Amino acid sequence: MRRIAIATGIVLVVALFLLIISLVGGISLLPSGNIASTVKGDNIKILVFSKTGAFRHESIKDGIAALRKLATEHHVSADFTEDASLFNDRQLAQYKAVVFLMTSGNILNDRQKRAFERYIEHGGGYAGVHSASDTEYNWPWYGKLVGAYFLSHPHIAQATINVSDTTHVSTSMLPAHWTRVDEWYNFRSNPRANVHVLLTLDETSYQGGTMGHDHPVAWYHTIDHGRAWYTALGHTTESYREPLFLEHLWGGIMYAAGQKP
Repeated sequence: MRRIAIATGIVLVVALFLLIISLVGGISLLPSGNIASTVKGDNIKILVFSKTGAFRHESIKDGIAALRKLATEHHVSADFTEDASLFNDRQLAQYKAVVFLMTSGNILNDRQKRAFERYIEHGGGYAGVHSASDTEYNWPWYGKLVGAYFLSHPHIAQATINVSDTTHVSTSMLPAHWTRVDEWYNFRSNPRANVHVLLTLDETSYQGGTMGHDHPVAWYHTIDHGRAWYTALGHTTESYREPLFLEHLWGGIMYAAGQKP
């Protein structure tokens, strides 16, 4: 009986010790595979894809460097690649969002396209930057995902952006009228009917706009069970050293990843 009592006491002490560790360490002792962490952002992983099949921006390297830094600062895991073979069900499943960083032209084969469609259908996120709208013109589903295809642009110039939504995580930090230098895209169609517009261009503030008084340049929407966010900004190397643009960009990626502010 004494041995039983001692064994029972040891079990109780061990159980109490584990309970104290779980409370102090902030770890919930759930079944294997369901350990919940109190460290915000530890479970966020994104894929930054910068493959080009047509024009290649020199600022891609600057975008990659900026996103590496932002991911580190925000405790987000990020993979960077131009390897389209990662677009398969197993690989994509690990990411909260896929960023098309200044992609262009035809970059995925039919099998990879279907895998990406399934990824979005199952709740994945997409963030498109600048020439992501100059990508996969012959893939109608992608056209719906990105929102609008690129048509043309004038020379790099200073222009004024009007903030249409001051509450979104990618625009809440911006001034109501944001003046900056970039390459300003005209689009083949106005996406407004199918997306929620975040930013519009004031075509009176520069030369070369072709869309008139309603010229969206950033927007978001849901598609299937997934999320899509796009910004036409980000052509120049200087953009990736510009604090407001980087906040705008990171906010959009976090929206795509399903993170609330």
